[in-house]
Formats: sequence, structure tokens, C-alpha cells
Amino acid sequence: MSWGTELWDQFDNLEKHTQWGIDILEKYIKFVKERTEIELSYAKQLRNLAKKYQPKKNSKEEEEYRYTACKAFLSTLNEMNDYAGQHEVISENMTSNITVELARYVQELKQERKSYFHDGRKAQQHIEICWKQLESSKRRFERDCKEADRAQQYFEKMDADINVTKADVEKARQQAQVRHQMAEDSKADYSSVLQKFNHEQHEYYYTHIPSIFQKIQEMEERRIVRIGESMKTYAEVDRQV
Repeated sequence: MSWGTELWDQFDNLEKHTQWGIDILEKYIKFVKERTEIELSYAKQLRNLAKKYQPKKNSKEEEEYRYTACKAFLSTLNEMNDYAGQHEVISENMTSNITVELARYVQELKQERKSYFHDGRKAQQHIEICWKQLESSKRRFERDCKEADRAQQYFEKMDADINVTKADVEKARQQAQVRHQMAEDSKADYSSVLQKFNHEQHEYYYTHIPSIFQKIQEMEERRIVRIGESMKTYAEVDRQV
């Protein structure tokens, strides 16, 4: 389905949906970040635990570690240090490969989204201005037509009145002509504005909005792919370590 042709009247809903998509990304980034903090904290606790039970140098305790059981315990402590290092690697890799990259991507995504909806609102405002111009031209045309009719009726009334001077009749005739000309001018202007509006409306519904919505759809598809790739990376970091 193409959003440009199917969702032409869903501007507000698309705005909410794309914002939700960004919220999901930021939520996932926060989750991974908290996971890395836990990994570091756990590694630190493991290292502290291993250090706590390490034998002190040049002490009687160190001499005791010549025995096999003590050596085994020392190996356990060393293994714990290695295990802590693995958790540190997980934290580092998730930070560099997921949170840093996704945070940068989210900022780019926000700018891209802002640009598209700015263009969409601009197109909406333009078509609204064109509509207002059309309505204004229509009202002016209707008003001038009524004024022309009244002027014509007044002239005919004056022309039929034998008590009215020729000068007054001529004045009424000229006024009627002026009003008729104004009505004709308003009609021509209304016709021109109507043609312009029809053209702009066609461009709005069949060119501008479809183009913007298509870009938004592609942006959303890239976002979905990106978060999917990040989830694969998340699993891969664990698997590799």
C-alpha cells in the first residue's frame, strides 16, 4: 500500500504514528543503555569480590596457596575477573554498536520527520489560502452582481418616470453601466481564481501530499529495518562474547 495514494486524508494520524515510532526507538535505546549500566555494575561487583578474596602478598595466606585446593580457589577468582571482563565487553559493544549509533540515527530521524511535516503543513496552509481567496472572490462577485441588478432596476425606474430630468436618467444609466462592468470584472476575476484553485487543489491531492507521504512511508520503513538490525546486533553481542 502506498501512503501517498491511500492515506491522503490521514495527516494528523501519520504525525502521531511517526512520533510513536520515534518514542519506541528512544524507549529501546533507554533499555539498552540501562542494560549496559547493569553489565558494568555487575562487572565491578565481580571484580571487587575477586579482589576481596585474593591472597595478600608476602603473607602467610599466600604461602597457603601452594596447596591444590587453594590454587583451585585462586583459579576461580581469576576466572571471575575474566568473567567480569566479558560483561564489560558486552557493555562497551552495546554502547558503541547500539546506543551511540541509534541515538545519532534518532536525531537524524527527528529532523527528517520535522522537514516532511513542515512541508505538509506548508502545503495545507497554501491550499487553505487559495480556498479563502476563492471564497473572497466569490463573495465579491455575488455582491457586485446584486449591486449591478439594483443599479439596473434604479435606472429602469428613473427612465420610466416622466418627472425625472434627462440628466438624472443619464446619471443612473452611467451608474448602471459602471456596476455592470464591475460585475463583469468580478466574474472574470472569480473565474481566474477558480481555475487557479482547481489547479492548486489537483496538485495538492495528486502531487504534493502523495510525494510527502511517500517519503514519510519510506522513512518509517527505514526506521523499522533499523530497529530490527539493532535487535539482531543486541543478540549478536551476547553470542560473540
